Amino acid sequence: MPRFSAGSYPAALPLVAVAALALSACSGGTSASGSAAGKTLVVDTSFNLKTADPGREFEPTGQIVDKALYETLLTFKGGDVTKPVPGLASSYELSKDGRTLTLHLRTGAKFADGGAVTADDVVFSLNRVIALKGNPSFLLDGVTVSKTDASTVTLVSKKANPALPFILPNPALGILSAKTVQAHGGSATSADAAEKYLNTKSAGSGPYTLTSFNTNTQVVLEKNPKYTGSDKPTYDKIVLRNVQAPTQKLNVQRGDSQIALDLTSDQVGGLTGGLKVDSGASSDVIFLLLNRNTKVSTTTADAKFAEAVRKGIDYKSLLSLAGKGSVQSAGIIPSTFLGALPASQATTRDLAGAKAALKASGIAKPSVTLGYASDLTVDGLSLQTLAERVQAQLKEVGITVTLAPAPTTTELDNYRNAKEQVGLWYWGPDYPDPSDYLAFLPGNLVGLRAGWQAGADPALTALGDKAATTIGDDARKALYEQIQTRLNASGPFIPLMQPSRNTVSAASVTGVAYNPVWTIDVAALGAK
Repeated sequence: MPRFSAGSYPAALPLVAVAALALSACSGGTSASGSAAGKTLVVDTSFNLKTADPGREFEPTGQIVDKALYETLLTFKGGDVTKPVPGLASSYELSKDGRTLTLHLRTGAKFADGGAVTADDVVFSLNRVIALKGNPSFLLDGVTVSKTDASTVTLVSKKANPALPFILPNPALGILSAKTVQAHGGSATSADAAEKYLNTKSAGSGPYTLTSFNTNTQVVLEKNPKYTGSDKPTYDKIVLRNVQAPTQKLNVQRGDSQIALDLTSDQVGGLTGGLKVDSGASSDVIFLLLNRNTKVSTTTADAKFAEAVRKGIDYKSLLSLAGKGSVQSAGIIPSTFLGALPASQATTRDLAGAKAALKASGIAKPSVTLGYASDLTVDGLSLQTLAERVQAQLKEVGITVTLAPAPTTTELDNYRNAKEQVGLWYWGPDYPDPSDYLAFLPGNLVGLRAGWQAGADPALTALGDKAATTIGDDARKALYEQIQTRLNASGPFIPLMQPSRNTVSAASVTGVAYNPVWTIDVAALGAK
């Protein structure tokens, strides 16, 4: 799960097509045997992994790992992120003012070492995330965590926070054994030194425990015999291997793995051998930004020029690059989230209207530079290919686009420092709630990356402030739809698409479901 959304925090990096080590099918000496319960399940994926410590991890592969090792207070069932369901908390209540979330803990939950999960462990774990000021700390910004009684924990936000129940399922907020972590140098302070231990042994109550952990090769998980959750894991062992997509395809075809997570639409089209392919739109939204800072570009800052670009894009043609399952983004909020605009409101190409808008801008022979990460793919789609298609389409409007690819580390700095005239990027959700997308408003994180300063659109800012604290799905839905409609009409962002996401599995594996927060819940997979 790629992450540009927490970019103001120290190390929230995207899913980058880094030089991952492509392992052979016999990597690590693991034999794949996932045809029945009690066997080993092998999952191939391209690692974006730094740590197994929940308080510090915020990368896609780390989310897969920690989802299996640690229980969260609330969770989601399968791929449905519309409603949080009980995890370590058996029930919860959000106060009418949206500031106080009360959670009642499940009775009988135990850590893998046999110790009981207590309210003290919950308070310790969440306060540790806050204190570490690491990648996921922003999830609990403005939140105070306290123990009400032995089985109740209260989270109080400074402002109304209706998104909090949707934030708590994030694996980075997994609950650890305070006793175990503290015995290995851990604390709910910035002086915490437990990461080294947590990269060798887990300290959670999840369905699996950590056997081995290597950020370059593989991660091995084993079934937790003391797990008290209702859904017991099927497989005794799960092996996550760092494998690039071409080798993933070979491995899953010959039965050396049972799951492949990173195949493109083209690659899955030629699969044989009774493999199952789960394809659908991912929750990653690819977008263009047009810088509003006249010091960066007077051309992209012009409203009529922005209109010309918006109308000049052939969105259907772009979708053909992403393949089956991809969808056009009607707004910046993904189609499966509360507040998403209906598909009927998606922008369609109007070449005549684009040329008219360009003429109205008064800009003769406009020329702009398009920056993007040359080594970045989004759900298998190369940004290089997409940029070339955009360049060709805008040439038909009369706009010259000079492509300026750069390595992700370089271009990410240009993006975050608002130096791009035109940028091609994407946003992966930090949590499945529309409030995560308020970052695109003027003066906020992504708005500033487009040179869109606070005060640029007071009415839009007021809508955002109201939406952030409004309680009730119907009211929130209406507000976020208004926000996106206004963004589409006058903002510096042009949503392009949600690429397809493909999960390939052996016929023997059941329960496969893509989830935008943790990609796949390996503990929920079954066998037949």
